[in-house]
Amino acid sequence: MSDASSDAAPARHSHDMRMSRVEFIALMGMTFATIAFSIDSMLPALPDIGREIGDGLEHYAPLIILSFVVGMGVGTLFTGPLSDAVGRKPVILGGAALYILGSLVAWLADSFEVILAARVLQGLGASGPRVVAIAVIRDLYAGRGMAKILSFAMIVFTLFPAVAPLIGAGIIWLADWRAIFLAFVVFGLTTSLWTLARLPETLPRERRRPMGLALISAALQEMWRIPVVRISTLVQCFCFATIFAGVTTIQLIFDQTFDMAASFPWWFFGMAIIGGSASFLNAMIVERMGMRRVISLMLIAQVALSAVVLAATLGGLAGTPFFVLCFVWLTSIFFQAGLTIGNVNALAMEPLGHIAGIATSVIGSIATVVAGVLVTPVALLFTGTPLTLAIGTLFFATAALALMQQIKD
Repeated sequence: MSDASSDAAPARHSHDMRMSRVEFIALMGMTFATIAFSIDSMLPALPDIGREIGDGLEHYAPLIILSFVVGMGVGTLFTGPLSDAVGRKPVILGGAALYILGSLVAWLADSFEVILAARVLQGLGASGPRVVAIAVIRDLYAGRGMAKILSFAMIVFTLFPAVAPLIGAGIIWLADWRAIFLAFVVFGLTTSLWTLARLPETLPRERRRPMGLALISAALQEMWRIPVVRISTLVQCFCFATIFAGVTTIQLIFDQTFDMAASFPWWFFGMAIIGGSASFLNAMIVERMGMRRVISLMLIAQVALSAVVLAATLGGLAGTPFFVLCFVWLTSIFFQAGLTIGNVNALAMEPLGHIAGIATSVIGSIATVVAGVLVTPVALLFTGTPLTLAIGTLFFATAALALMQQIKD
């Protein structure tokens, strides 16, 4: 399947756009950043939550991250078809309202179980803006043009994690971990009001599809028949799994392996800044090199680095050399996002413009839920060293690379 499509002309209703292209990218980037903020700002709070209300369940603290991921994955299955039926903006705003409600429930929670339930609710709500933002971009762009817009939007998505743990740590210092959930409320309200005031509806009534099981079933069958869609979806599963595995264990590695819990937000800041540069790089090279080649080269690098770290861990390497190696490797996990996720999405969506909402939902739901399942043993079997993460990322990257070889230019 070729990825050589040029930029599509804007949709017929694009003259209704009230915002510039820069503002559009900024809003889409902030919408994507809801996910990063909801996950990464929680990392410094995990030990405090485990101690305060974990009731002996401190080692299950990574579930606070994974519960959000699961809720997001389940919600993703429904938000796309719903946006195809009623329009993009109502689903974005409805999802934001659910996200804010989940944040308030978590703020008031008095047990670990209630927090997990609230995080699932947050994830369900965040799935609306996350999925529909991609459909909005697909309404206006296609092929490598869509990949370029996604790359710029992903810059915000990948740079925001740089400051998210620092924001979380600052909120904990000023107040406590519960106040982080109030920050989510403010973030959700800001994005919602911006969308309400500035973003026009990008799916006109004549292009909407009634939400019915028959139509969804037909769309699923069509997607399954297209090899590039099937393969790209599986690749996305493994790419997401790599990122989720890194996020859920990175704080534990800094704490238990290197005894650097206090300085972790600053190290994470450096990693995320470097990782975010991948989106700039992708925006510059994707039209020249093509999506398949960029993805494959990044996966080859990830396989090599993960294998080296695994060998070093098993060999007992320690001290500064081991920390430097792990820092480079952990940074590469976030760097990978900017060179794979947007491109894999664009590959999968290129043949599916006429069912963009349903396609985005199904692809996103499968990738997120499967990645969450794959990551669970990596997080819960953490041994105090990078061992389980190294094994996981080596397997995920190798599987994704093998699948990419089946997509032909």
